[in-house]
Amino acid sequence: MNKKLVAKIFFAGVFFSLAKINAQSILSGNVRSDKGEAIPFAVIGIKNTQLSATTNSEGAYKFKNLKPDTYVLTTRCLGYLDKTDTITVAADLVFDPQLFASNKQLDEVVVNATRVNKNNGMAYSNIDAETLKKQNLGQDAPYMLNLLPSVVVNSDAGAGVGYTGLRIRGSDGTRINVTINGVPVNDAESQGTYFVDMPDLVSSTNNIQVQRGVGASSNGAGAFGASINFQTNELKDKPYANAISTAGSFNTFRNTIAAGTGLLNNKFTLDARASNISSDGYIDRAKSNLQSYYVAAGYYGKKSVLKFINFYGQEKTYQAWYYVLEDSIKKGNRTDNPAGLYYDTNGKPQYYKNETDNYKQNNFQLHFIHQVNSRLSFNLTGHYTKGKGYYEQYKQGQSLSAYNINDVITPKGDTITTSDIIRRLWLDNDFAGGIFNLNYTPNSKLAFTLGGGYNTYYGKHFNRVVWAQYASNSQIDHQYLFNTANKNDGNVYLKTNYKPVSTLNMFIDLQVRNVSHRFLGFNDSLAAKMQNQSYTFFNPKFGVSWDAYSHLNIYASVSMANKEPNRDDFVQSSPKSRPKPEQLMDIEAGVKYTIKNFYFATNVYDMEYKNQLVLNGKVNNVGAYNRVNVASSYRRGIEVEASANLNKFFTIGGNVTISQNKINNFVEYIDSSDAAYTISTQYKKEYKNTDISFSPNEISSLMFVIKPVKNMEITFTNKYVGRQYLDNTTNIKRSISPYYVTDARFNYTIKTNLIPEISFMFAVYNLLSTKYETNGYTYSYYTDATLNTFNYKAPAAPINFLGGISLKF
Repeated sequence: MNKKLVAKIFFAGVFFSLAKINAQSILSGNVRSDKGEAIPFAVIGIKNTQLSATTNSEGAYKFKNLKPDTYVLTTRCLGYLDKTDTITVAADLVFDPQLFASNKQLDEVVVNATRVNKNNGMAYSNIDAETLKKQNLGQDAPYMLNLLPSVVVNSDAGAGVGYTGLRIRGSDGTRINVTINGVPVNDAESQGTYFVDMPDLVSSTNNIQVQRGVGASSNGAGAFGASINFQTNELKDKPYANAISTAGSFNTFRNTIAAGTGLLNNKFTLDARASNISSDGYIDRAKSNLQSYYVAAGYYGKKSVLKFINFYGQEKTYQAWYYVLEDSIKKGNRTDNPAGLYYDTNGKPQYYKNETDNYKQNNFQLHFIHQVNSRLSFNLTGHYTKGKGYYEQYKQGQSLSAYNINDVITPKGDTITTSDIIRRLWLDNDFAGGIFNLNYTPNSKLAFTLGGGYNTYYGKHFNRVVWAQYASNSQIDHQYLFNTANKNDGNVYLKTNYKPVSTLNMFIDLQVRNVSHRFLGFNDSLAAKMQNQSYTFFNPKFGVSWDAYSHLNIYASVSMANKEPNRDDFVQSSPKSRPKPEQLMDIEAGVKYTIKNFYFATNVYDMEYKNQLVLNGKVNNVGAYNRVNVASSYRRGIEVEASANLNKFFTIGGNVTISQNKINNFVEYIDSSDAAYTISTQYKKEYKNTDISFSPNEISSLMFVIKPVKNMEITFTNKYVGRQYLDNTTNIKRSISPYYVTDARFNYTIKTNLIPEISFMFAVYNLLSTKYETNGYTYSYYTDATLNTFNYKAPAAPINFLGGISLKF
């Protein structure tokens, strides 16, 4: 990447914006309640600018140097309803906003501790409920984030339903911290997030914040590339009901019903949703059958909220995670899923019908929020998640001894040592804990948040044979493997915002996190023993934000993060070969320029890794292909966003990321075997300044919205993703080719006397039927000095459709 070009783009935003300064009026006043009482610590923001002010202890605020114009003010304060006012500033003006008491805003205390804003000096994006509703036709949550900066999504089945995932700045799901109402949902062992276990989560989501880079201190697995924070549905004052049905390509169907009581007796509320989603998927036998529900019951007192939330998901998906062999794709067979393949007694290929993944997950949250006074509020949350499921496989020619089954002696005296079997690999886990945050604002210049949490995980891994061609001494559900794992994760953090002057904010976030594992693994003698491993991390973050003038914000931050290895890293190594924790220093700087119909932002980042964990193909001392630490690597880039309302009919927006993602020194190991496939040695090859896998150097999105009539939108979106390498060798023969995809979406809402709101939705995905892949993996080996490489990729569907209708009562 041309560093001079990056600098020019970055500073052009600053100089362009500074050149626009032309302001001279003062806007001031006092924020008061409907009873005439002064409201301290209310936040007044001016729409389409970077300006905000916080009222002092007397409720007073002031904006200086405003040019004559019409402005939209938004006034917010905990314990009061938001207020929007439109005012005209022709000269100095005194304006006193009036707020009405409400406990509705107390819901936000749950997520505020893990959220960032323009004062924190970090890169982030917010998506509100209205935007989510327009996009949500039944695809999984990652696809709702597809157009955000630096985001690349993928789908095993090829059409966005079933197993899906995303990467942000090249970081995969195991490095992205995900929370729902502040509660961590990353799997404690693998550290990934499986959205397939939370079907139709977006239908119960009020807003999402995506933080790029280290982000703010959070709960659960440390953010090592990004954070995604979901806030579920907020309080609705009036009763409602909603029914949504969508249908489309690949026999995709989604039905959702939701209803709520509104606020009963001004204190109680109950909300519920149930969803069913099914799809055949694009690639062969990639079926998904997903069910979910969401229930929330709340008590809203004058200064307190007690809220219980339960959301449940279950999935049955035919295994599509093996993807499609690249040779098949080149021959035109883009849907050839090898999962479940076996050969019958005549040598003909067959596919096992129940090669499926089956999982149920039940999530419980209990939130207590209390506003002590205008300066002090706190939140206490308890949570529990129960997960249980298995995936089933048909395996041919398996050694009976590997399953603790005796060899079979036939009546003729022959010994049978192998058998076809059907096995189930089970996971049964419990995850529970508590989190808290205390928010204290002593004056208009200072704000503190003290937070933290403690979570514990207990998982049972067990494998069973449910059928065997030669069962020998085994019984029904013969268990041949069992082990457990326990993980405890505790953290405490203190966040401080200090405003020495109204236009400058300094941010400090200090976190201490302790993680301890107990697992069955290899000791130094390579014997399987229960072992313990613990780490204590210190993760400081510093940021500064300056409102250079009413339309321009300039910010910067420096953050540190540490991350522990995952379960496989522990159980597939011994203390001698065990990987070290990863470390990351993230430097961010950017500008945001906003005027009435135009928005521009640019952010540069430098993410410097120490001991980043990668696969290199080397067999360690326990015979496993485990991840290893690379001494130094980095991700450096620039993210540019812009949008413009050209007029009342047309809006255009987009973003582009240009980056370098490098490992300074990388060593690849490739197995070498003889004609009988007996591994004899490993070839070693060294690389310098090589690309990190799945980290494209260019990512961009473009959106064009047409509003021909009231309540109608026609949206065209374009997504470009540069080349992604399947491993860390920068070998073009082991890569996913760049792709450019166009989608179109139609939304139209009408209102009738019988049904208050009817919304029609229709989407065309991959409008030009581009042939591309979204994910993959590769492996290579030498046979008699001949290199054999096999690439498997996840093909995306050609042009496909989803359409639906929503009835709102």
